[in-house]
Amino acid sequence: MKKISSFIGKYMAIIVLVVAALALFKPATCLWIQTSWINYLLMIVMFGMGLTIKPEDFVTVFTRPKDILIGCLAQFTIMPILAFLLGKAFGLEAGLLAGVILVGTCPGGTSSNVITYLSEGDVALSVGMTSVNTLLAPLLTPVITYLFLRTTVSVDVLAMFISIIKVVIVPIALGFVINHFFGKYTAKVKEALPLVSVFAITMIVAAVVSHNSEQILTTGAIIFLVVILHNLLGYGCGLLLGKLLKLPLSKKKALSVEIGMQNSGLATSLAASAFPDLAMATVPGAIFSVWHNISGALLANVYRRMTEDKDQNVKINASTDVEAEEKSNLA
Repeated sequence: MKKISSFIGKYMAIIVLVVAALALFKPATCLWIQTSWINYLLMIVMFGMGLTIKPEDFVTVFTRPKDILIGCLAQFTIMPILAFLLGKAFGLEAGLLAGVILVGTCPGGTSSNVITYLSEGDVALSVGMTSVNTLLAPLLTPVITYLFLRTTVSVDVLAMFISIIKVVIVPIALGFVINHFFGKYTAKVKEALPLVSVFAITMIVAAVVSHNSEQILTTGAIIFLVVILHNLLGYGCGLLLGKLLKLPLSKKKALSVEIGMQNSGLATSLAASAFPDLAMATVPGAIFSVWHNISGALLANVYRRMTEDKDQNVKINASTDVEAEEKSNLA
């Protein structure tokens, strides 16, 4: 099971991409997956996240509050603003605009922690930011969404708040409590979590894409371009912010990944419940789910090389200093 889960987790981006393409071009193959299942599938993913959280993970929040605060402020300002500007710049219709902004106002997901780990970034900081941002999401996601969309569409802030509590906070809390009291039993279950999470996320993407395939194809390349730019600009802004604050490379990576990768499954779920009359609102979240896993895997390779290059430069400089000292002694 561990080997299967590891294999599935490693090739998650490819699996999601293949299923998304199948749902888009052959929707009949995936229409059996109902959109009403999305909330329950997301709850499974969040429960799995809760099973992986330990009390010591929150130590980062108290020992490095400045780093967590930076991550929180960046998460809930940069991505929503980028979403709004991109949506207006490309003239997206109300449903797509609502969906893009929802993606921007959601917290980061567990994918950001995995990609930070693969990037050789600060994993503890990544987990800390994801945890705090997720806990703040019931309040901040509805409020920020309302602020950006209040003049465009009707936003039910209370319904969105209740939905996030039910779909995100309760399953995570339940998983956390079970893991705390029954850790020796959940340790075995954790080996299957990547498999379960990928399965659930894949089904969410398949459901949304298949039931909206015609609208997605009609929309054309614009929404794909907006989603890709949103994600890439998030990475770039996070890295730039890290440089401006003169953070170590590992923290820059964590901040970049956390800002660029969103809990797009939550955005899809909220779009379906908060904007039932806007069918296209679920589309950006579905596309983001596919794309950010692909871009995240590619980014991890780039960031790993940055570490390797830095280490190589350190070795070269150290070698140069030794040679210079030897020459000085000979003289």
